[in-house]
Amino acid sequence: MMTTTRTARQDVACKATTVPTEIKVLMNHIYELHKGVRHMVLFTCNKRYSELAIQRLESQGFPYLVQPAGQHNLNVYFGRRECLEAIRLIVNRPLNQLTPEEDFILGTMLGYDLCAQCERYCKRKSECEGKCDECINGNSTTESKMAV
Repeated sequence: MMTTTRTARQDVACKATTVPTEIKVLMNHIYELHKGVRHMVLFTCNKRYSELAIQRLESQGFPYLVQPAGQHNLNVYFGRRECLEAIRLIVNRPLNQLTPEEDFILGTMLGYDLCAQCERYCKRKSECEGKCDECINGNSTTESKMAV
């Protein structure tokens, strides 16, 4: 009978592959929060990882808010308490049902690119149909022109 022994390096490699990708993403978000890169995170994961995710957040001392996201997923918001209090007031229904203003606020709070958020807002409001350069540069025929 032959026995095999693994080296420490093989053992580490084996453990690394057993961590689901979603949990690796969660751990990266936690790292960014600790470093001050972010103040708040929206982490979407399969419900089967919810217990593991919540345990990790609690062990790190991060407040969190969990909301359903379809039949199989959850949205987990976590980070600074004051941000989560605002999320609790703004995001009280599925994300696809947010008003353009609520969507803009959420994206901005999550640290998404500000210009992209502005373009998304305009597009959702159907005022400039994604052609914000035309609106801003005064080439639009709409009455609401901006002086930049």
